[in-house]
Amino acid sequence: MADQIINDNTAEKEIENPESGERKKYGTFAGVFVPTLLTILGVILFLRQGWVVGNAGLLGGIGIVLIAFLIVTFTALSMSCITTNIRIRAGGAYSIISQSLGLEVGGSVGIPLYLAQSFAITLYIFGFREGWLYIFPDHPALLVDLTVFGVLFLVAFVSASLAFRIQYLILAVIIAALLSVAGSVFTGAMVHEINWIGEFPGAPEDGFPGVSLWVVFAVFFPAATGIMAGANMSGELKNPRRSIPLGTMSAILISFVIYIAAAFWLSRVATPEELLTNYNIMIDKALWGPAVLAGLLGATFSSALASIVGAPRILQALGDHKIFPGGDLFSKLSKTGEPRNAIILTGSIVLATLMLRDLNTIAPLITMFFLITYMMINLVVFIEQRMDMISFRPTFPVPKFVPALGTLGCLFTMFIINPMLGLVAIGVVLAAYLYLTNRKLNIPYGDMRSGLFVSLAEWAAKRVSLLPENNERAWKANLLVPVRSARELRGSFSLIRSLVFPRGSVRLVGIASENNKEPLRDSLINLSASFLKENIYTRWSVIESENYTDSVLSSLQTLQGTFFRPNILFLRLPSSKQDDEEIHTILNKARANRMGIQLYVEDTVANLGRSASINVWLREKSPHWDISMDLGNVDLALLSAYKLRMNWKADLRVITVVDKDEVENAYKYLENLLSVARLKGATPHVEIGSFKDALQSAPQADVDFFGLPEDPDLDEFRSYVEFTKSACVFVADSGNENILA
Repeated sequence: MADQIINDNTAEKEIENPESGERKKYGTFAGVFVPTLLTILGVILFLRQGWVVGNAGLLGGIGIVLIAFLIVTFTALSMSCITTNIRIRAGGAYSIISQSLGLEVGGSVGIPLYLAQSFAITLYIFGFREGWLYIFPDHPALLVDLTVFGVLFLVAFVSASLAFRIQYLILAVIIAALLSVAGSVFTGAMVHEINWIGEFPGAPEDGFPGVSLWVVFAVFFPAATGIMAGANMSGELKNPRRSIPLGTMSAILISFVIYIAAAFWLSRVATPEELLTNYNIMIDKALWGPAVLAGLLGATFSSALASIVGAPRILQALGDHKIFPGGDLFSKLSKTGEPRNAIILTGSIVLATLMLRDLNTIAPLITMFFLITYMMINLVVFIEQRMDMISFRPTFPVPKFVPALGTLGCLFTMFIINPMLGLVAIGVVLAAYLYLTNRKLNIPYGDMRSGLFVSLAEWAAKRVSLLPENNERAWKANLLVPVRSARELRGSFSLIRSLVFPRGSVRLVGIASENNKEPLRDSLINLSASFLKENIYTRWSVIESENYTDSVLSSLQTLQGTFFRPNILFLRLPSSKQDDEEIHTILNKARANRMGIQLYVEDTVANLGRSASINVWLREKSPHWDISMDLGNVDLALLSAYKLRMNWKADLRVITVVDKDEVENAYKYLENLLSVARLKGATPHVEIGSFKDALQSAPQADVDFFGLPEDPDLDEFRSYVEFTKSACVFVADSGNENILA
């Protein structure tokens, strides 16, 4: 009897345990929050926000901060949404984009992102040098740069753990700097009237030629572009699905409050003329200037440190997927899990750019690459939201306007800062995409591209055929429904509709005798029209035959080559046993053709009841209770139940039956399964004792899902309706479904 519960055999490939392995993993605070916060609280805060407020006034300055943070907040929300929908791998933004839009798109963004991250290290070193020379003006600039680079490279080469420990010290320094700024409030420094609206005179080095709001915005915006610092460490996090949203959003919120408070403080401690002409106004007006100067040095050093630790992780992920020739060399990890080869190449790039002594000409291009990355993350969520694919069920959902505004905001900012460089950056990404398309990369995981192309237009069919055939992430229910009588289909119409809505399809195959052909044809036309009214893509055909079994098998085999290929055979089990032998034959042939199966046994008294609750029965997993990437005969049942739950707005229970001493293990297993499958709100339930007793004692549902064994007792299946007092669906996977996708 236990064979009739969904088979959940252990597979060879286990789900990655974030707590296991030799590599040290980091939590939300150390791995995401601190590096993100320290990167956002950078040189702009200490050296340029006063100039921003001096030009724009307090209201204008707050408006600039608000616009910049709105754009990156939308991006961070989109990033949080998508990271809770995928098992994000190493590479941060590259991993997010490539898992959704494919390696070609991910690589075309990932390569310039890596270069931008590497060049940014040089810019941060230059920023540190400026602060250092403020204290020690006689020190040789090149020597300062090389010394700082040497320290950064050594820290990154030793381990990310050392970098994180240093960032705690830097965090303390920056907190001390902010406290020194806040402490000036008690010394009577805030004596000036607030200049609410500025006149935008410009910068002193240009002779105050006058500037626009957007020029000032372009100067400030890089301050807000540190939101990927934590996500870049995705491969080093214990639980990236939790840590990236929580750490990133917390860092953005706190830094936003700090920037707004700093704008108010600056408008009260200095005149607009002082703010415009003195870039060190924050140092001069603080309670203790050296603390702010130390904060400036710490901010630039921490930003450089986060980048020199994060950039090699992007390169390692690119190399792991052979995005560029010779990538294997940079995908290798040391025994402690450090991408040493990638760190050496990154260090070489930084050292070479240090020798150039001036990166001002390409600094805006670096910002462009960051903005393109942010735009693509928003675009990924925007597309996924509108495709309504079953694999898109993030545990951190966001409203549909968020990625739309994030995409437009990033595009707007690119062309506000520098339209020409914006076009150059887009051209670089397109060139990289064309190059990678010709590389014919081996895609190690499914993505949503095939579903996207099908949704866009029929012309995409050729492109879809080039993608992986069994795309778990783009899976949707396409039912093949044999029909002998329209009357029997009417009873299951509601169930079929709920199993496929909104993006699935139904293929009705009428099997009629010569005398019944025309009436059945008319009935199928009406039923097809009814499905279409429910926004279900439906096609129908009639086969004239006296042999039901042969007709079903012919349809099953013939339709395998069609564009909208059915992937589930939906059968209704008659109340009488006279057709059991032919149903056995059909089930066996469907398995042989790798078709999923849904065998529906109707409750003739209650039908589908109130359509308010669903039970899924799983086979018990003692003694090991392992979750693996291949869950066995579980995926289609859970996906089908999830579809019903969404369309019915019903309660979902996942049930297993165990001995008394396995109850605790069973609950832990079910809770873990529901977590990794992202079935938020589903309820685990454990029954004790025999399976038949459990059928009667378990909470009643309107439909119960069970596994379909290899050699089923169909008459016994009919008795399940009496035991459960509900409709029952017996399910067999095809092997192409994956609830974890």
